[in-house]
Amino acid sequence: MNRSLISAACCALLVLSAPALHAQQAGNAAAPVSGIDLKTLDTAVRPQDDFYGYVNGIWTRNTEIPADKSTWGTYIELRETAQVQLRALIDATLKNPGKPGSDAHKIADLYTSFMNEKARDAAGFKPLQADLAHVAAVKDKKDLPALFAYLQRNGIQTPFSAGVAADAQDPEHYTVNVSQSGLGLPDRDYYLKDDDAKLKAVRTKYQQHIEAMLAMSGDKDAAAHAAQILDIETRLAGAQWTRVQMRDPVKSYNRVDFDKFATLAPAFDWKAYFAAAGLAPKASSAVVRQPSFLGGFSETVANIPLEAWKSYFTWRIIESYASYLDSAAVKERFAFEGTVVRGVPQSEPQWQLALRFTDGALGDAVGKLYVQMYLPPETKPRVMAMFNNFVASFKDGIEKLDWMGPETKKEAQLKLAALKPNIAYPEKWRDYSAMKTQPNDLIANVRAARVWSRQRNLEKLGKTVDRDEWSMTPQTVNASYSPALNAITIPAAILQPPFFNVKAEDAVNYGLLGITFGHEISHAFDDSGSQYDAKGRLRNWWTADDRTAFKARANGLVKQYGAYSPVPGYFINGELTLGENIGDNSGLSITYQAYQRSLGGKPSPVLDGLTGEQRLYIGFAMKWRAKLRPEAAIAQIKSDPHSPGEFRAKGTVMNQPGFYQAFDIKPGDPMYLPPEQRVIMW
Repeated sequence: MNRSLISAACCALLVLSAPALHAQQAGNAAAPVSGIDLKTLDTAVRPQDDFYGYVNGIWTRNTEIPADKSTWGTYIELRETAQVQLRALIDATLKNPGKPGSDAHKIADLYTSFMNEKARDAAGFKPLQADLAHVAAVKDKKDLPALFAYLQRNGIQTPFSAGVAADAQDPEHYTVNVSQSGLGLPDRDYYLKDDDAKLKAVRTKYQQHIEAMLAMSGDKDAAAHAAQILDIETRLAGAQWTRVQMRDPVKSYNRVDFDKFATLAPAFDWKAYFAAAGLAPKASSAVVRQPSFLGGFSETVANIPLEAWKSYFTWRIIESYASYLDSAAVKERFAFEGTVVRGVPQSEPQWQLALRFTDGALGDAVGKLYVQMYLPPETKPRVMAMFNNFVASFKDGIEKLDWMGPETKKEAQLKLAALKPNIAYPEKWRDYSAMKTQPNDLIANVRAARVWSRQRNLEKLGKTVDRDEWSMTPQTVNASYSPALNAITIPAAILQPPFFNVKAEDAVNYGLLGITFGHEISHAFDDSGSQYDAKGRLRNWWTADDRTAFKARANGLVKQYGAYSPVPGYFINGELTLGENIGDNSGLSITYQAYQRSLGGKPSPVLDGLTGEQRLYIGFAMKWRAKLRPEAAIAQIKSDPHSPGEFRAKGTVMNQPGFYQAFDIKPGDPMYLPPEQRVIMW
């Protein structure tokens, strides 16, 4: 999700803010608080006709997307809250950065260097000369492997990526993964869909953007070089797998010995590359995610002149650092990446960009301070109790499935029992002592952070997988499931209003935060995650009949969501979004069951004229309220496995039996789906 700005129109939250909740509770401590602000419900709309409009219609009409955002909604509001919290944390760190070399001092160095626009403007493109010199020094295509290794070590994109991750066939050990890469636009369709005027226009402006940036760097033949670069990227795009194809973990697992890579891509010296990249001799093979792409890459290497490749890598370096250069370069980059691609008219404030860079480079160091400052001690125990309730409900749900046989159910229960919850913050933090920072050299700090991250990744080779490692930081407003680790991660930043309030009654907490548990647990059993077993091994633990029944239900979701059109002429890709749609639908089903379990057999309390079940579904629909700029919506449809928020809300509730009961949905109502068309996998 893994997806600033406060405007007056956005302040009327459906779920009360923390101060409002606390004020109500202080005024009447004994009275339960529903968490629903009735003034935000659009009572002119029947929930049976348009549930999303009933919950979010007033908000939608009264809300403008802030000028510096491509989208705005509940998730982004909470991310903005976290940004304000982080800014206060950074300000306090700047006042007391501690000793040189300490994490606090490094945080101060990175943030200060980003904010120093005077130094950045004075430096211009000069800090890139060391990287550009490596490209200039290439005299023969035989030099390309060493160049690839150098660029990857410095976090600069190349036509393929090679990193270290848990081995899907041996999840206790790490392996090298080789994957397609090399494009500057959001998806291959931007290069290949000549019948789409909007995508074609973005591609044309992309070439103009490349030319402008090259000219800023001093390139006298920027126009010709920009054409070469677009040609290379278009060839790479033509060889790439689609995002739907990449969702298949079995087809994406192809073990290849290093000395056999020449059979896939003979025009590239793989032996030289693996040695230069530090991958050999620690490893002797890699998992190739898209084997046919390497063939296309090889043809491009063979058929494109060396000078064109040098233009391409010059561009990759400039593009990689563009956000950290002088103000003219930053402005040009935003004009394309922000305005052309995502439709955003105005850049975010400088402090927010500096914060994002600092947080990205020193995430655990910032996260440790964040948890100390903002996580109430009573939150984690309350959330863990909720998690246990969800696991118990999912366990019951598996046993009640009428389409799954006992053999597969037994394996599913083993996987559920082994599921690991990572809640709020990790038990151990990353060590940044090897990262060297400077107070006034931003590019040097960017490079230091990237080199540190790359080296840390490479050092995993030959070691046992660290199953306690987190893939995101505590201050991240998001959540995730890792099939290799069979673990869900719920960071601290999401455990606050409007998603969660430790003092509020359960229904809205379940609808907003609880669905996150249900959603992430369901990813262990979606079309991709269900192909991994309890230990995170890619293994078929299904009977043939049960997998067939699963696919039949999944096809129902593909059809349902594929009919939704967020932008005229652009439909949601039901296959690309299938995993997330399973997560939403199964997750909400389990959320309803978990809430019923929390009631202990008693009826849900009626507060503000609404039952607990109604408040749960209202909370769920509020969670996904969002407005997107058309350009951003198209980019999401093309590249994001998540459906846009409106359709996550309305599409999901239409499959829920509890929703029909809660709001008396009947045949003939627009929100009604016949029972035989409703899909809940788990």
